[in-house]
Amino acid sequence: MNRLLSVAAAGLLLLDPGGPRGDGFQDGRTAGVRLENSKIVITGNGAKGGKADGYQLKRPCWYEPGPDASQMLRTQEEVRAYWFRMNPDGTEEQFQAFLKQFKDKIGKPGRWWTPAYNEADARGRACWGGLDQFVWVPPGTTPPAGITLAELVEIARAALTVPEPKVKLNPDVKSYVNLPTWVWLEGVGETTRSVTASIPGIMSATVTASLEDIKIDAGTSSDRAEVREECGASGRPYQRGGEFTCGVRYLRASIDQPREVYVLTVTTVWPVEVEDDVVPFAYDPVEVGATRDVPVGEVQSTVRRP
Repeated sequence: MNRLLSVAAAGLLLLDPGGPRGDGFQDGRTAGVRLENSKIVITGNGAKGGKADGYQLKRPCWYEPGPDASQMLRTQEEVRAYWFRMNPDGTEEQFQAFLKQFKDKIGKPGRWWTPAYNEADARGRACWGGLDQFVWVPPGTTPPAGITLAELVEIARAALTVPEPKVKLNPDVKSYVNLPTWVWLEGVGETTRSVTASIPGIMSATVTASLEDIKIDAGTSSDRAEVREECGASGRPYQRGGEFTCGVRYLRASIDQPREVYVLTVTTVWPVEVEDDVVPFAYDPVEVGATRDVPVGEVQSTVRRP
């Protein structure tokens, strides 16, 4: 069959890849996943309101389970007028010949699979364009390039975001040599973030990230700063007389540093798990950092002679 006629006749269903979408995360140049022409639904508190770590899907396009034989035939019959607009020299005989491939599947077990792609990947649209617009698939089988449960897990992982840390320090404005600078996070909120990617009625996968730890980079070498990282999930808020276990003790002033400050970085660590172990994946933790400028001065002492 003439592929041009096949694609044109599918027009209202799939020709324009800017159709229905399931949204993951996209913010300016940073993108997790943005699904086009997809039936995948992305839900969960980790799918928005946070920051992604740039995890990329390995494959930019795929086939997804689509209409059964009757639904597909009905859809194609409804685009008759569109078919003739796209094929002004086409005949009724050609149109009926095109419909025959759908009529032949009525009463047979299976369904049509249709292509989708990740718009957040620059390769996505071209990859989508290289796929057939519909593929008949018998029950219990997956076509070449058909989406799998493992890839659904990957989509959930790519859509996962965690809150950007809000760093609190004590002292907050300026520290001094040998004075402990306590570090903790403010307004941590939910410490568990999850994303579920599902094709309703067919398959579903959930990934969960839990805030476990924070890492501290003093912004200088160990001979100029002592870092303590017994912090737990969100650091140790300052307590008068408390034990200093999470933060930095700067050993030299910052006057010789760029802008006369140390740039302290606090990174939250969120290990990721696949719920119910539906696939044997082991992901690296999601890590998201924030910085604070820390000016460090020296306490001036005056020695008086008797």
